[in-house]
Amino acid sequence: MKLTLSPRFAAAVVASAALFSVAPLAQAADTAAPAAAAATCPSLLNKTFPRLQDDKPESLCQYAGKVVLVVNTASYCGFTPQYKGLEALYREYGKQGLVVLGFPSNDFHQEMDNNAKIAAFCKDTYNVQFPMFAPSHVTEPKPNALYEQLILATGDQPKWNFYKYLIGRDGKVVGVYPSLVSPDNKDFVAKIKTLLAQKP
Repeated sequence: MKLTLSPRFAAAVVASAALFSVAPLAQAADTAAPAAAAATCPSLLNKTFPRLQDDKPESLCQYAGKVVLVVNTASYCGFTPQYKGLEALYREYGKQGLVVLGFPSNDFHQEMDNNAKIAAFCKDTYNVQFPMFAPSHVTEPKPNALYEQLILATGDQPKWNFYKYLIGRDGKVVGVYPSLVSPDNKDFVAKIKTLLAQKP
């Protein structure tokens, strides 16, 4: 017995088959994109933190391939004027691939307890434009996820505010600099320039 399908029914069958064959491919493409992005992000930077100004989450993966300077900051410290030098570095070398990441912390009891006040202080006093994140712990026993890995990689945790970790384009820590090393220190700037000259 020969089965004959009406043109309308046949068209519906074809449309359904197309739907079920394309949907899995589209779903696979959607899941493949984040996986590919994660694969290109170094483990050190594969973290998300709330921004200082609005508390919105920001992934550090966007800085993969850059030279990254991580600094724990405070508003009421003798080293607080280093904000000016850090911002100068960011403006001078940002286009070449340098990014400065500021992590306010009250671990040394010299930071405000209000995000809006910290953000206003940074902007109004030093016109800070480099990325700043919400206050967190940067020392043991409970450092944030980035500092936990920095401490593990170097065996060195911040001894005071404005401690500096320098990360190369490959996502690996290449140097730790104490608070006394100012952002305009000649050897420090030379190291940054050397790292910027290297290919990702």
